Amino acid sequence: MGTDPGLRRLALGTLLAAYPGPVPPGWAVDLVAEGLAGHTLFGTNVHDPAQVAASTAALRAARPDVLVAIDEEGGDVTRLAHATGSPYPGNAALGAVDDPALTGRVYAAIGAELAALGITVDLAPTVDVNTADENPVIGTRSFGADPARVAVHSAAAVAGLQSTGVAACAKHFPGHGATVADSHHELPTVEASPAVLRERDLPPFAAVVDAGVASIMTAHIRVPALTGAGPATFSRAVLVDLLRRELGFTGAVITDALEMKGAALAAGGVGPAAVLALAAGADLLCIGARVDAGLVERVAAEIVAALRDGRLDRARVEQAAGRAAALAAGTRAAALAAATRAAGPSPITPTDLGYAAARRAVRVEGDVAGLGRPLVVRLDAATTIAQGRVPWGLGPHLAGSEEILVPAAEADAAALRARAGERPIVLVGRHLHRLPGGAALVDALAAAHPVVVVEMGWPGRWRPAGARAFVTTYGASHANGRAAAQALGLTP
Repeated sequence: MGTDPGLRRLALGTLLAAYPGPVPPGWAVDLVAEGLAGHTLFGTNVHDPAQVAASTAALRAARPDVLVAIDEEGGDVTRLAHATGSPYPGNAALGAVDDPALTGRVYAAIGAELAALGITVDLAPTVDVNTADENPVIGTRSFGADPARVAVHSAAAVAGLQSTGVAACAKHFPGHGATVADSHHELPTVEASPAVLRERDLPPFAAVVDAGVASIMTAHIRVPALTGAGPATFSRAVLVDLLRRELGFTGAVITDALEMKGAALAAGGVGPAAVLALAAGADLLCIGARVDAGLVERVAAEIVAALRDGRLDRARVEQAAGRAAALAAGTRAAALAAATRAAGPSPITPTDLGYAAARRAVRVEGDVAGLGRPLVVRLDAATTIAQGRVPWGLGPHLAGSEEILVPAAEADAAALRARAGERPIVLVGRHLHRLPGGAALVDALAAAHPVVVVEMGWPGRWRPAGARAFVTTYGASHANGRAAAQALGLTP
């Protein structure tokens, strides 16, 4: 039986693909012309503003209402500034400052940059309530551990972002903040009752729905009381009963990347995952980062096959494609405005907003006066897939101080004390409370040497007993690094 072009186009209308490199290849542009909902940009697609604007213009030339999405959260998760680190603090820092108006201004600034480049959907903000200090994937991406505070800032972020014409996507429904596993690698389980979710995890989602958020992203997490053995992405109880009927959400439901193990392993592949997500009530299926024409065609073919054999109802897929198209229509004005600017110089100019915000977030416990020119030791550790390999630390902001990079597993207290000599040591790390050997290293250093600890991840409750000071930045962006160096008196 031949391929039904109408069904193929319908299936493509529910897919958010991706492509490699700084220039959209021919197949990526052709698929847009043939009905693909859009593409997500990753760091590999971003070299400079003019190049990104040219890429989005090429996609719009294929179809004016194409969706162009990106993960630009500020803070630790940035694509536009993946080579240097974001000039904006992330959500944890904004939550620590606790100025909702500032949160709105920061997200409006991010949105203005995206709109100027022709990007129409920001897969942000993260509105998860980070109630687990050991959470390996949310952490500083969250506004905090208090549902009420997270709700207020989530609504402010959505309002600021969408004031620029860029659609926001609040994530990860119904809440990824209580997990202690990374859904990129496995299917995390949250043992919580619906009552606990309503009190702890859902208030920020209710707040962004009230704020008019354009889209909401699903979580590849298992909540047995609601989802049974599978992830929320495949659960009608979560996506229809809870999100649409109870919270009243009418926008587009976007899946987290279906290539993630939390979805792909649970379904038996990206194609079957796409079918299960659509059947559960998802509208726009994010395939992932490692995408080529063959993968898109296989996923579309799986959807078409499911339509033919009854696993999917055509009305459900038409509804999904319609919501994806409505999302695109809502952002088209911003895209058209960007098109008129694409031929000219980039309107993006440096701003001090993010750096000032990051400075307000710094918390100093102890004494940091008179450090002089210390030895700065940055403990290197693995990053999450969401973060990627983005530069971080104090190095770019130091005036005369030596900085060394030490793999956390190889750090030796005696060797570091010998290297420092008479100089104090500033130990910089991320999530030191859960870094193997991190706390023991600090204790060993502080027992015989003046040490200041700079925590650039989620701080948790741990504090080093012998350290001269403990400095918390609530993030590791370029802005957070500069703020920490200023607080320590180490900048020029």
